[in-house]
Amino acid sequence: MDNDTWLIVGLGNPGIQYAGNRHNVGAMVIDELASRAGVRLRTHKARASAETVRLGGPGGPKAIIAVPSTYMNESGGPVKALATFFSVDPAHAIVVHDELDIPFGDVRLKLGGGEGGHNGLRSISSSFGTKDYLRVRVGIGRPPGRMDAASFVLKDFSSVEKKEVPFLVSDAADAVEALVRSGLEAAQQDFHSRVR
Repeated sequence: MDNDTWLIVGLGNPGIQYAGNRHNVGAMVIDELASRAGVRLRTHKARASAETVRLGGPGGPKAIIAVPSTYMNESGGPVKALATFFSVDPAHAIVVHDELDIPFGDVRLKLGGGEGGHNGLRSISSSFGTKDYLRVRVGIGRPPGRMDAASFVLKDFSSVEKKEVPFLVSDAADAVEALVRSGLEAAQQDFHSRVR
């Protein structure tokens, strides 16, 4: 296994109709990382779009940034295939995903733990055979009133939220870079203490 390479996967659903959904915020973060690195993701045989980058510029840590081209609940297959193809251990995988249990605008980081009903995470844990991979959890908040969570995540951000989304995506991309550069504990101390 190549211990110097990271696999960073942003979760979402394929297709233009889902592009602005809350559920696709993980994929938006990968787009931001690609933009920072000046690259475009390319189709990969692992049923994903992926590209190799140096995080934080030349000389930075090597990472494969990727978005599965499958639907959310089938994310595990492409993620496992990418990890196998690039010889990346699950301990060096970072999954960026939307999180209902975190207020909109907040970013949290953790290693392992439950999936909280998130079908993308459930699929990845099943394919990896472990829950011990890193997660960058991008807060989208809870649905209003009695709205079903499944309906809420498949809706676009509200007009008020849309103004904040670029900052949220940028913060989450910063969190990915901090996680790789400084390790989980230091990155948690930085991002978990931030007040919006």
